[in-house]
Amino acid sequence: MASLTVDFFHDVVCCWCFNISSRMRALAAEFDLDIRHRTFVLQASRAEMAARWGTPGDARATILGHWAVCRDASDRPELVDIDAMRAAAFDYPHGLTAALGCKAAERLGGHAAHWAMFDRLQRAHLTEARNIADPEVVLHAARDLGFEAAAFAEAFDDPATLRAVETDRHHARAIRVRSIPTLIVRETGARLVNGPREDLAAQLRASLRLVA
Repeated sequence: MASLTVDFFHDVVCCWCFNISSRMRALAAEFDLDIRHRTFVLQASRAEMAARWGTPGDARATILGHWAVCRDASDRPELVDIDAMRAAAFDYPHGLTAALGCKAAERLGGHAAHWAMFDRLQRAHLTEARNIADPEVVLHAARDLGFEAAAFAEAFDDPATLRAVETDRHHARAIRVRSIPTLIVRETGARLVNGPREDLAAQLRASLRLVA
Protein backbone atom coordinates (compact mmCIF):
# COMPACT_ATOMS: atom_id res chain seq x y z
CA MET A 1 0.00 0.00 0.00
CA ALA A 2 1.34 3.45 -0.93
CA SER A 3 2.52 5.63 1.93
CA LEU A 4 0.76 8.75 0.60
CA THR A 5 -1.55 9.63 -2.27
CA VAL A 6 -0.74 12.87 -4.08
CA ASP A 7 -3.03 14.61 -6.57
CA PHE A 8 -0.87 16.29 -9.23
CA PHE A 9 -2.71 19.01 -11.18
CA HIS A 10 -0.88 19.95 -14.37
CA ASP A 11 -1.04 21.18 -17.96
CA VAL A 12 1.26 19.89 -20.70
CA VAL A 13 2.05 23.46 -21.81
CA CYS A 14 3.31 24.38 -18.32
CA CYS A 15 7.09 24.54 -18.09
CA TRP A 16 6.97 24.57 -14.28
CA CYS A 17 5.05 21.28 -14.44
CA PHE A 18 7.96 19.87 -16.45
CA ASN A 19 10.33 20.69 -13.61
CA ILE A 20 8.06 19.17 -10.99
CA SER A 21 7.21 16.00 -12.93
CA SER A 22 10.76 14.67 -12.96
CA ARG A 23 11.21 15.50 -9.27
CA MET A 24 7.98 13.75 -8.35
CA ARG A 25 9.02 10.67 -10.31
CA ALA A 26 12.10 10.35 -8.13
CA LEU A 27 10.14 11.09 -4.96
CA ALA A 28 7.39 8.63 -5.87
CA ALA A 29 9.97 5.86 -5.85
CA GLU A 30 11.69 7.09 -2.69
CA PHE A 31 8.50 7.55 -0.66
CA ASP A 32 6.27 4.92 -2.35
CA LEU A 33 3.77 7.57 -3.43
CA ASP A 34 0.56 6.98 -5.33
CA ILE A 35 0.49 9.88 -7.80
CA ARG A 36 -2.96 10.70 -9.18
CA HIS A 37 -2.87 12.84 -12.30
CA ARG A 38 -5.39 15.65 -12.81
CA THR A 39 -5.50 17.69 -15.99
CA PHE A 40 -5.97 21.41 -15.42
CA VAL A 41 -6.10 23.11 -18.80
CA LEU A 42 -5.16 26.76 -18.48
CA GLN A 43 -6.51 27.71 -21.92
CA ALA A 44 -8.62 25.28 -23.92
CA SER A 45 -8.91 27.03 -27.30
CA ARG A 46 -7.43 29.72 -29.50
CA ALA A 47 -10.13 32.07 -28.23
CA GLU A 48 -9.09 31.48 -24.63
CA MET A 49 -5.46 32.00 -25.60
CA ALA A 50 -6.35 35.35 -27.20
CA ALA A 51 -8.42 36.41 -24.20
CA ARG A 52 -5.56 35.61 -21.81
CA TRP A 53 -2.50 36.66 -23.82
CA GLY A 54 -3.61 38.91 -26.68
CA THR A 55 -2.17 38.37 -30.15
CA PRO A 56 -0.32 35.13 -30.99
CA GLY A 57 2.93 37.09 -31.08
CA ASP A 58 2.28 38.59 -27.67
CA ALA A 59 1.40 35.16 -26.30
CA ARG A 60 4.62 33.61 -27.57
CA ALA A 61 6.82 36.44 -26.30
CA THR A 62 5.27 36.48 -22.82
CA ILE A 63 5.14 32.73 -22.35
CA LEU A 64 8.70 32.21 -23.56
CA GLY A 65 9.76 34.80 -21.01
CA HIS A 66 8.25 32.46 -18.42
CA TRP A 67 10.13 29.55 -20.00
CA ALA A 68 13.41 31.40 -19.45
CA VAL A 69 12.76 31.75 -15.71
CA CYS A 70 11.62 28.16 -15.51
CA ARG A 71 14.68 26.89 -17.39
CA ASP A 72 16.94 28.66 -14.90
CA ALA A 73 15.27 26.68 -12.10
CA SER A 74 15.20 23.37 -13.96
CA ASP A 75 17.18 20.24 -13.14
CA ARG A 76 17.36 19.63 -16.92
CA PRO A 77 17.67 23.05 -18.56
CA GLU A 78 19.08 21.56 -21.76
CA LEU A 79 15.64 20.09 -22.47
CA VAL A 80 13.90 23.49 -22.57
CA ASP A 81 14.54 24.78 -26.10
CA ILE A 82 13.30 28.36 -26.13
CA ASP A 83 14.92 29.21 -29.48
CA ALA A 84 13.17 26.31 -31.22
CA MET A 85 9.74 27.34 -29.92
CA ARG A 86 10.43 30.97 -30.79
CA ALA A 87 11.08 29.91 -34.39
CA ALA A 88 8.13 27.51 -34.64
CA ALA A 89 5.73 28.16 -37.53
CA PHE A 90 2.55 27.58 -35.49
CA ASP A 91 0.86 29.74 -32.84
CA TYR A 92 1.74 28.88 -29.26
CA PRO A 93 -0.60 25.95 -28.46
CA HIS A 94 -3.42 25.68 -25.98
CA GLY A 95 -3.44 22.64 -23.71
CA LEU A 96 -6.76 20.91 -24.40
CA THR A 97 -5.61 18.53 -27.15
CA ALA A 98 -2.70 17.30 -25.06
CA ALA A 99 -4.97 16.91 -22.02
CA LEU A 100 -7.27 14.70 -24.09
CA GLY A 101 -4.23 12.62 -25.00
CA CYS A 102 -3.29 12.22 -21.35
CA LYS A 103 -6.82 11.24 -20.37
CA ALA A 104 -7.07 8.80 -23.27
CA ALA A 105 -3.85 7.17 -22.07
CA GLU A 106 -5.25 7.04 -18.53
CA ARG A 107 -8.43 5.34 -19.73
CA LEU A 108 -6.33 2.68 -21.45
CA GLY A 109 -3.56 2.22 -18.90
CA GLY A 110 -4.30 4.03 -15.66
CA HIS A 111 -2.38 6.82 -14.01
CA ALA A 112 1.03 5.41 -14.94
CA ALA A 113 0.05 5.66 -18.60
CA HIS A 114 -1.27 9.19 -18.06
CA TRP A 115 2.09 10.18 -16.60
CA ALA A 116 4.01 8.57 -19.45
CA MET A 117 1.90 10.46 -21.99
CA PHE A 118 2.22 13.71 -20.05
CA ASP A 119 6.01 13.46 -19.99
CA ARG A 120 6.18 12.46 -23.67
CA LEU A 121 4.02 15.40 -24.73
CA GLN A 122 5.99 17.80 -22.56
CA ARG A 123 9.15 16.70 -24.37
CA ALA A 124 7.38 17.22 -27.69
CA HIS A 125 6.38 20.71 -26.55
CA LEU A 126 9.41 21.96 -24.65
CA THR A 127 12.28 20.08 -26.30
CA GLU A 128 11.11 19.28 -29.82
CA ALA A 129 8.99 22.43 -30.41
CA ARG A 130 6.11 20.43 -31.85
CA ASN A 131 2.52 21.65 -31.97
CA ILE A 132 0.80 19.69 -29.22
CA ALA A 133 -2.53 21.33 -30.14
CA ASP A 134 -2.39 19.17 -33.30
CA PRO A 135 -4.10 15.79 -32.72
CA GLU A 136 -1.61 14.10 -35.05
CA VAL A 137 1.23 15.04 -32.69
CA VAL A 138 -0.65 13.42 -29.81
CA LEU A 139 -1.39 10.28 -31.82
CA HIS A 140 2.28 10.06 -32.81
CA ALA A 141 3.26 10.29 -29.13
CA ALA A 142 0.85 7.46 -28.36
CA ARG A 143 2.53 5.29 -30.97
CA ASP A 144 5.93 6.17 -29.47
CA LEU A 145 4.67 4.86 -26.13
CA GLY A 146 3.40 1.61 -27.61
CA PHE A 147 -0.34 2.21 -27.55
CA GLU A 148 -2.32 0.34 -30.17
CA ALA A 149 -3.20 3.05 -32.68
CA ALA A 150 -6.88 2.29 -33.23
CA ALA A 151 -7.64 1.82 -29.54
CA PHE A 152 -5.91 5.05 -28.63
CA ALA A 153 -7.63 7.02 -31.41
CA GLU A 154 -11.00 5.70 -30.26
CA ALA A 155 -10.33 6.75 -26.66
CA PHE A 156 -8.97 10.11 -27.77
CA ASP A 157 -12.12 10.87 -29.80
CA ASP A 158 -14.59 9.51 -27.25
CA PRO A 159 -16.74 12.31 -25.73
CA ALA A 160 -16.23 10.64 -22.34
CA THR A 161 -12.56 11.62 -22.52
CA LEU A 162 -13.45 15.27 -22.94
CA ARG A 163 -15.88 14.95 -20.04
CA ALA A 164 -13.05 13.52 -17.91
CA VAL A 165 -10.88 16.55 -18.70
CA GLU A 166 -13.76 18.88 -17.85
CA THR A 167 -14.41 16.99 -14.61
CA ASP A 168 -10.80 17.52 -13.55
CA ARG A 169 -11.06 21.22 -14.36
CA HIS A 170 -14.29 21.64 -12.38
CA HIS A 171 -12.87 19.68 -9.45
CA ALA A 172 -9.76 21.87 -9.42
CA ARG A 173 -11.88 25.01 -9.30
CA ALA A 174 -14.09 23.56 -6.56
CA ILE A 175 -11.08 23.00 -4.30
CA ARG A 176 -9.57 26.36 -5.26
CA VAL A 177 -6.69 25.15 -7.39
CA ARG A 178 -5.78 28.34 -9.21
CA SER A 179 -2.27 27.66 -10.48
CA ILE A 180 -0.20 24.74 -11.61
CA PRO A 181 1.63 22.66 -10.80
CA THR A 182 -0.41 21.95 -7.67
CA LEU A 183 0.36 18.93 -5.49
CA ILE A 184 -2.11 17.96 -2.78
CA VAL A 185 -1.52 15.18 -0.23
CA ARG A 186 -4.90 13.51 0.19
CA GLU A 187 -4.27 12.12 3.65
CA THR A 188 -3.47 15.51 5.17
CA GLY A 189 -4.87 18.04 2.69
CA ALA A 190 -1.41 19.64 2.56
CA ARG A 191 -0.48 21.52 -0.58
CA LEU A 192 3.18 21.04 -1.31
CA VAL A 193 5.15 24.20 -1.99
CA ASN A 194 6.84 23.71 -5.34
CA GLY A 195 10.59 23.87 -5.24
CA PRO A 196 13.77 21.79 -5.38
CA ARG A 197 13.61 18.05 -4.81
CA GLU A 198 15.01 18.29 -1.28
CA ASP A 199 12.32 20.80 -0.26
CA LEU A 200 9.56 18.58 -1.63
CA ALA A 201 11.06 15.61 0.19
CA ALA A 202 11.04 17.50 3.49
CA GLN A 203 7.36 18.34 3.01
CA LEU A 204 6.53 14.72 2.26
CA ARG A 205 8.33 13.60 5.40
CA ALA A 206 6.25 16.09 7.38
CA SER A 207 3.05 14.64 5.91
CA LEU A 208 4.20 11.13 6.72
CA ARG A 209 4.74 12.12 10.37
CA LEU A 210 1.16 13.42 10.51
CA VAL A 211 -0.33 10.14 9.31
CA ALA A 212 1.99 7.81 11.21
